[in-house]
Amino acid sequence: MSQPARPYRSVLYIPSSNTRAMEKVKTLPVDAIIFDLEDAVAAEEKDNARTTLAGALGAGGFGPRARIVRINGLDTDWGAKDAEAARNMDADAVLLPKVDRAADVDALAEIVGDMPIWAMMETPLGMLNAAEIAAHPRMAGFVMGTNDLAKELGCRFRSDRLPMQTSLQLCLLAARAHGIVAVDGVYNAFKDEDGLRAECEQGRDMGFDGKTLIHPAQVAIANAAFAPTDEEIDLARRQIEAFEEAEAAGKGVAVVDGKIVENLHIVTARQTLSKAEAIAELENA
Repeated sequence: MSQPARPYRSVLYIPSSNTRAMEKVKTLPVDAIIFDLEDAVAAEEKDNARTTLAGALGAGGFGPRARIVRINGLDTDWGAKDAEAARNMDADAVLLPKVDRAADVDALAEIVGDMPIWAMMETPLGMLNAAEIAAHPRMAGFVMGTNDLAKELGCRFRSDRLPMQTSLQLCLLAARAHGIVAVDGVYNAFKDEDGLRAECEQGRDMGFDGKTLIHPAQVAIANAAFAPTDEEIDLARRQIEAFEEAEAAGKGVAVVDGKIVENLHIVTARQTLSKAEAIAELENA
């Protein structure tokens, strides 16, 4: 199935208990925001954060940015209350942590009604069941929880993320098979721009739609990495033009820059131009 057209290059986590951060994000060029009620909020602040978030979303001002609410797990003291509150919030989706199987999505769907559901993919069981989770009719997006996954795997953090590759690819395959969004995990060293850029490039090369971020300083690098380059846009246009000329001449292939261009390349070229147009529309909104 085709990849989602809406840009999700930069997806910034914001603690829902932090009103200052929720105001600041309105000025940042992020494609999406994850308003976090889970890890970023202390236990004694959970109830207050839920109320604060509902008020902030109700007040609006977040523009075209996708608004995603990450709730606590339904097996916690706060999860069901979070889900019930999220159902009535002015948000685009609800994000469920530690999804192991499609049945977890069923349980949330019973609470949130028609609201789109996203899944944190961060457990070994979740990796093994990625296909059935992605196939759930209510599932709209995957977010890779690489920190929790590393803990569960007992693996070491490496710059090439070799221990993570199977997990990342399983989730990406499942997401692409069912036409949902797939967003890469966070990069913890937020002051390390070179490391972030390298990991963004790796995620983009793999096929992820974008990257989750923990600091505003990471936004520009993610936006650049997951957007089509000027060279890619130019090549896409030339490929389409050459192929259309070849078709008009009764030929099934064209040649651009010494390389064969077939219909499958045109599908990719059109996706590249569509993504570039969607980014331009978002940035000009």
